[in-house]
Amino acid sequence: ADPLAEKFVQEVVEVIGYPKARAMLDQALQDGVSSLASAPDALFDLFADLEEDPSWVNWREIEHGAKVFRRFGSAVFKFAGAITLQGYFENSVAKALILSGGYEGDTTRNRFLETASFWIDVSEPGALRFGEKGRSAAMRVRIMHVFVRRRLQEHPEWNTEAWGVPISQGDAALTLMGGSVAPGLAMQAMGFRPSRRDIEALLQFWRYVGHVMGVRPRWYPNTVEEALQLAFVSFVKGARQAGDEGVRLSQSYANSFAPPPGLPPRERLRASIDYGLHLGYTRFFLPAGTYRANDLPAAGLWGLHPLLQFPFVFAAESLRRRVPGLDKIADRVARRQRKRWFDRMRRGHTASFAPPETLAR
Repeated sequence: ADPLAEKFVQEVVEVIGYPKARAMLDQALQDGVSSLASAPDALFDLFADLEEDPSWVNWREIEHGAKVFRRFGSAVFKFAGAITLQGYFENSVAKALILSGGYEGDTTRNRFLETASFWIDVSEPGALRFGEKGRSAAMRVRIMHVFVRRRLQEHPEWNTEAWGVPISQGDAALTLMGGSVAPGLAMQAMGFRPSRRDIEALLQFWRYVGHVMGVRPRWYPNTVEEALQLAFVSFVKGARQAGDEGVRLSQSYANSFAPPPGLPPRERLRASIDYGLHLGYTRFFLPAGTYRANDLPAAGLWGLHPLLQFPFVFAAESLRRRVPGLDKIADRVARRQRKRWFDRMRRGHTASFAPPETLAR
């Protein structure tokens, strides 16, 4: 799993309490661990691990990959939410979410938007450098995962022999693929035009995000071919035995964007459109068999929406690639668009990346 972060939780958080440990962590993230007068060894070890970049780190490629990810705007968030449902067939994923309660019922929308906030934070220009917002968000999520992992391992329903440790290196590595090679290939159906170099930069960008989060699998793909090999192996080895719990999670995600009762007519119209868009992306990008197996709501004509954007996106992408100066303008436009989407969707909710105090059951 993540021995360094687990040591910090065991030796610091469980001794002085979460609020004090969180304040200590935040100060170290902002001003450096040396700014703490008497920082515990576990905190020093956690930060020392990140002080020197591994030999594979290429900051130009990492920033390039972040820019490619930004180029997709908010479309990549809806895409990532949709393909995540494919993972709900596996007990190692579904059981963790069911027991923690993070993606079921009323919490689903907020948890998804916390994840979208994380995606925005880590992919802003320079966001993964020391003291920047993205690096801090990645570290906070890393610590949150330790809390969830420990509680799940202690739960009588968790079957370590069958599923491995919760939030394992393997499952986490596949999540990194979901943000890199998956959108790099699939979103070409919407008209985006990432090159092979763009997709491989995406791989490096998400590899470094994972590095900060303690996700360091023994083997990480560097090329599109290697990433597809990993995807194939994960498909072949899948047990697909989550059953009804996986279905519940998928339906909870789809239904979480339905307009809540009591909205004024204008807001209800906007919420209805957003709901249709999310269903449309889910229907378009999720395999038809998965959509049917989870008995998800009919998307109707919304299922064509991603494809209908193709001529407009393709034209804009072609201009961006050919006209000098348009690439920077397109980047600014994409950044503003995804932030506007997030501000509209969150309805006042703020991402905290705090661990749940108790499990759902």
